[in-house]
Amino acid sequence: MPYYESVFIARQDISSTQVDQLADQFAEIVATGGGEIKKREYWGLRSLAYRIKKNRKGHYMLFNLEAPAAAVSEMERIMRLNEDILRYLTIKVDALEEGPSIMMQAKSDRDRGRRGDRFGDRGDRGDRGDRGDRGDRGDRGDRGDRGDRRPRDGDEQGE
Repeated sequence: MPYYESVFIARQDISSTQVDQLADQFAEIVATGGGEIKKREYWGLRSLAYRIKKNRKGHYMLFNLEAPAAAVSEMERIMRLNEDILRYLTIKVDALEEGPSIMMQAKSDRDRGRRGDRFGDRGDRGDRGDRGDRGDRGDRGDRGDRGDRRPRDGDEQGE
């Protein structure tokens, strides 16, 4: 059977338990169609890049599944009919990833406080940090238009 990755975004005003119930409903549809959900991850309530149906945030859920195409299309049909689902995307993949997804890895990094290590201390900046010796800038007094302003020919007052 082919492998798929599917992500859906649910409305922000439903609870996370309701999102789990939606995910259970979709998992049951896949199982009824002869497929199996290998991995299921709840990514949390996240901000959207732009407003979708007057929502600025959404609950994200990922499925890694092994199912026939008919079961996946039935799951997508139910997602399309459900008013709580803002968007969904299902892609066919060659193999399923083992372990947590990139989103869950980034979330665990933030939970452990690694963000300060990566962004707080800039460390060695190489040649960008210190500009070094700029050399002699020369005598600044011989610049005609700067410094003390002396009248030039024809600039004298009264003429």
